[in-house]
Amino acid sequence: MDTAPQARSAEAQKLKIVIVGHVDHGKSTLVGRLCFDTDSLPQGKAEQIRKACEAEGMEFEYAFLLDALLEEQEQNITIDTTQIQFRTGKRNYVIIDAPGHKEFLKNMITGAAHADAAILLIDAKEGVQEQSRRHGYLLSLLGIRQVVVAVNKMDLVGYDANAFRAITEAYGAFLQELGVQPRAFIPISAKLGENIARRSQLMPWFDGHPILDALDHFDLPPSGDQLPLRLVVQDVYRFDARRIIAGRVEAGKLRVGDELVFWPDRKRSTVKSIETWPQPNAHTEVSSGQSVGITLSEQIFVERGQVATLADDVMVEGREFKAKLFWLENEPLRLNEPVTLKLATAEVEARVIEMTRVLDSSSLDVHQARDLIQKNEAAEVRLRVRKPLAFDNADLIQQTGRFVLSKGARIGGGGIILGAHYPASASEAVASSNLSWTAHEVTAEARIDHFGHRGAVIWLTGLSGAGKSTLAVSLEAALLRRGIAAFILDGDNLRHGLCSDLGFSDRDRAENIRRAGEVAKLMAEAGLVVISALISPFAAERARVRNLCETVGIPFCEVFVNAPLAVCEQRDPKHLYQKARRGEIQGFTGIDAPYEPPANPDLELRTDQINRETCLALLGERVLDLTRRIDPGSSSPMI
Repeated sequence: MDTAPQARSAEAQKLKIVIVGHVDHGKSTLVGRLCFDTDSLPQGKAEQIRKACEAEGMEFEYAFLLDALLEEQEQNITIDTTQIQFRTGKRNYVIIDAPGHKEFLKNMITGAAHADAAILLIDAKEGVQEQSRRHGYLLSLLGIRQVVVAVNKMDLVGYDANAFRAITEAYGAFLQELGVQPRAFIPISAKLGENIARRSQLMPWFDGHPILDALDHFDLPPSGDQLPLRLVVQDVYRFDARRIIAGRVEAGKLRVGDELVFWPDRKRSTVKSIETWPQPNAHTEVSSGQSVGITLSEQIFVERGQVATLADDVMVEGREFKAKLFWLENEPLRLNEPVTLKLATAEVEARVIEMTRVLDSSSLDVHQARDLIQKNEAAEVRLRVRKPLAFDNADLIQQTGRFVLSKGARIGGGGIILGAHYPASASEAVASSNLSWTAHEVTAEARIDHFGHRGAVIWLTGLSGAGKSTLAVSLEAALLRRGIAAFILDGDNLRHGLCSDLGFSDRDRAENIRRAGEVAKLMAEAGLVVISALISPFAAERARVRNLCETVGIPFCEVFVNAPLAVCEQRDPKHLYQKARRGEIQGFTGIDAPYEPPANPDLELRTDQINRETCLALLGERVLDLTRRIDPGSSSPMI
């Protein structure tokens, strides 16, 4: 029997709680007390600690239930995050005991990043400390909204209601500025068990819930299985004849037969199998939180750092985004300083290119438009990464919306992505409200003045062997002789580099044309006459390229290089048609893949009826019409 689904169901019912607070405000004592009062300790553990304390002549401390390491007891501080399981009558919990000492903020963030809710602890006698404010801001930064503030050690202030209210008013106002609304402020004594498992008789003036009841009133987060699929790629392995893509399902469900899109780049394939061991193909479905290996029906280039979604889902793919950032390193983070950004399994060089607001996390003083972030400061920033990155808004899917920044081997800080705009579909050119087009100081008119002509896109389409490349080479040479800057984008050449990851499925062919069109547009904007020689079999894709160019004022000319299939087969310099007829090439245009001829091309060249010189003359005339620069007051071309 497969017990994995049951185990995952139990895991989904656990609420992850982080306990944070200033050093020595009683976090470990509170965790020990929670475990003790819910009978969640290993059998005999409490008695073992009690006897050890008696042997040393020490008072029993509930903190000793957690601080088992000698180093931690000697320093009297918790130096690492510890995960502890405990249970109430309502549900199971995982408590993350995070360090409060100033030097261990990094570990605190590590723990809090995985939490669904938080208990923020404040010493009733010492009151609100610098770290109390800093931890409050970190919870806000990490998007944790279910928060209880526990005012501990009420026994040291004689269970005074006024002392409790003073902390409630001061810290409540602070959290309100952060946009954090605590579910409750609760006066407790973790050491003596007051207001932990049941209402305290020593504080009759408090009519709220004790800690355990308050936790049981927290909401469980949405099940990861209910979220859109996010399969984070960790590595790709070759095993026998298979390429196994290994990764972790951070959200959603994955099934055999699902069509996946891998971001960035949006390459597609279908899940052929879910690899299991020792029994192969034991599962046809996996859920969030599981690590998995899969094979694909169509081999595409996939690498570590990419994220797979279902075909109907989308991510944001871009090189710039807005974020909230918290900096922990001694050396400040400076504007445009290179750092390493780690998001899920992706690692990429990044730079902060704008700091809109920098906040002191203790005082909340705001500095506008700074050029550095000091240690323990937070900021709203705009980040730019060296290569396209796939990500989500952190409030939608945390695992692909939170990131870490590092300098060398040192973690410098972390943050969450905000306000990213999702595309309508995976096939749509990805847009984001956080992306902006960088304006040029060099205008289009200045480029025309420099080259003496306008840039344009000449799109040659037709069957293989129709004569596209031959005409493109001749046209390029003729234009250069006339002083017109021209360059060829040849379909075969593009597939050696820019499009080397694409196959010949309909989707890959469409993506091939999209990329070629984007490159052609950019080169034409730079002032070149771009001669594109691609089969480009689909009318819709050619129309999209035309619209892409004409929307920004680039002249576009669709040239149908037309020759009957029989003529093309007779020419066949690469013997491709012969291979396709023999079945050695699948999906070859004109044989077992369609070609949609232009209905109304700007120019049609029947290369089976007119010679190359005539075709070249007709082409040249059309290019001169498109690229000429008109002198004011005259209608004559200046080239």
